[in-house]
Amino acid sequence: MGLLRIMMPPKLQLLAVVAFAVAMLFLENQIQKLEESRSKLERAIARHEVREIEQRHTMDGPRQDVALDEEDDMVIIYNRVPKTASTSFTNIAYDLCAKNKYHVLHINTTKNNPVMSLQDQVRFVKNITAWKEMKPGFYHGHISYLDFAKFGVKKKPIYINVIRDPIERLVSYYYFLRFGDDYRPGLRRRKQGDKKTFDECVAEGGSDCAPEKLWLQIPFFCGHSSECWNVGSRWAMDQAKYNLINEYFLVGVTEELEDFIMLLEAALPRFFRGATELYRTGKKSHLRKTTEKKLPTKQTIAKLQQSDIWKMENEFYEFALEQFQFIRAHAVREKDGDLYILAQNFFYEKIYPKSN
Repeated sequence: MGLLRIMMPPKLQLLAVVAFAVAMLFLENQIQKLEESRSKLERAIARHEVREIEQRHTMDGPRQDVALDEEDDMVIIYNRVPKTASTSFTNIAYDLCAKNKYHVLHINTTKNNPVMSLQDQVRFVKNITAWKEMKPGFYHGHISYLDFAKFGVKKKPIYINVIRDPIERLVSYYYFLRFGDDYRPGLRRRKQGDKKTFDECVAEGGSDCAPEKLWLQIPFFCGHSSECWNVGSRWAMDQAKYNLINEYFLVGVTEELEDFIMLLEAALPRFFRGATELYRTGKKSHLRKTTEKKLPTKQTIAKLQQSDIWKMENEFYEFALEQFQFIRAHAVREKDGDLYILAQNFFYEKIYPKSN
């Protein structure tokens, strides 16, 4: 007799499809409204927290005319590159700020745009340099390097950063946009619902895995010049290298994050005292992991490595890695497989004139 089938009239089928489409559009709209409301709430909370801190300092007495100690008049900017273990590292700063007595502030730019408008650059520089209530301060956010000297600032902030193997960074970012991570698992991601693997994307020539998407770490270090964001610019890479050497206090690599933290603790204990132990033992430090990430095949990697953009980004990564390892080699010693920070290795002598 065959299977009994209940067939809907064509008009009802069409109505059902239209109703489903309308319902999906309505849900998408509601989700977008909720995300906008959440963003507004976060900004309102941030403004309230700032006012509370300023009021607290006002009750303690005005500080405008009080000269800060050298260590207290210190600002660190961590202009974090996406998907380089930046959240893991920033969690350490948050965990230590109360104990080590400094402030942590997130630089939340609209749509995570790493390039600030000229007027926002002026505001940001003014905030960083004149906001005594927030000193010592640790600022972090997805923004490209900004040269404070252009604005007539005499005491510039201390820049630090971490970079990652460019293909590994792109793969992590690709899956993050689709599946998120275990830090905020319930948050809806931009590409949620797209099940295509990174390998499939590369094989099909997709835009989300194109070599142009590798161009990120160079412009983050290059800065706010238009040429920095010109994909494949040799000038941008040279400028990024120059800034890394001359404008950054220390740049680590994701693959050796613990050593980066150890060096920061030794050199800047005002902020990072206790950071190494916290990283080794704390749960937050290892919290954020991209969900559903699948490692690319050798064929996929080989295809990306054929592009000039990969060659430039990889050259910059290798340059940063060599510099980091050079600094580490002169700051630590190895014993039984573990690294130990060297004690002070210089002293003063032959001091004249002699005191009576």
